[in-house]
Amino acid sequence: MNAFNLKTPWPLLAAAGAAAAALPWLASDFLLSVALSCLMYVTLAVSWSLFCGSTRYLSLATSAFFGIGAYTSAMLLESLPWPLVIALGAAIAALVAAIMGAAVLHLRGTYFAVLTFGMTELIRHAVTHFEKEFSGTVGRVLAIVPEDRTVYLTVLVLALGAVACLIVVRRSRFGLALAGIGADEQRAQTLGVDTRLVKVAGFALTAAFAGAVGAAMAVRWTYIDPHAVFNPFIGFQTVLIALIGGAASLGGPIVAAIVFSVLAETLRLQLPYAYMMVLGMLLILCVLYLPDGLASLWRKRPKKNEVPAMEVQHG
Repeated sequence: MNAFNLKTPWPLLAAAGAAAAALPWLASDFLLSVALSCLMYVTLAVSWSLFCGSTRYLSLATSAFFGIGAYTSAMLLESLPWPLVIALGAAIAALVAAIMGAAVLHLRGTYFAVLTFGMTELIRHAVTHFEKEFSGTVGRVLAIVPEDRTVYLTVLVLALGAVACLIVVRRSRFGLALAGIGADEQRAQTLGVDTRLVKVAGFALTAAFAGAVGAAMAVRWTYIDPHAVFNPFIGFQTVLIALIGGAASLGGPIVAAIVFSVLAETLRLQLPYAYMMVLGMLLILCVLYLPDGLASLWRKRPKKNEVPAMEVQHG
């Protein structure tokens, strides 16, 4: 049975989580750093796929939610416990996403993508202005941070939570509504789906994971500023990883996030442009030959005399 579909993912998810949880006591600092980067992009790519993979909306706002979570962590970590900081990072990012979604989710395609990117830049400049006006400097020093194992295990929990949430959502009525919006939004609305509410809720759920992982990853730097944590590269790489892996699948974004995180860590220092070239070439090849991403390579194809499932349902 295919390990990348939604039929029996729980034993595999539990085994992977247990193996990853043992790394802080077994691996070197470098390997632990690579694993942390992998888990970060697994969380971002899977949560992005949760909404965008089903609805086919192209959101470029991931770096905005990541940055909001990071700044929440930088501002509150000295006065609040670690779990509450992560929860607030997720909650504030989800609130901003709900407001943003209510404003722009009536658009689709290029218009939606451009507006989400523009609003990301607006948020970055607003934070920069706020820092200059009220604190006198741009950026914050993180004087008190949890130990590395705590950060790693937190991001691991977020990655497992994102995968589990994707599985549960795609099996639920909510997930069916998201898929219906992606297939034909007007038809879904005719069938009684409150498409506006479903889209805003899905967008906010995606943002919550991005905000939580941003809050957790902020402590990797001793000093953060808007340019670093609202970096558009974080959002673009998340989108590319999800699309190359296959945003409509479960395993595609996970495998792609791990592969490209390892490539980034190994190539970025010695050949900084090689990684971007590899990423760009793979994206071009996927668009031309694998529009459903690399996940289509291991997807079970129907036999010659077998009627596809969609034809059985709608025939």
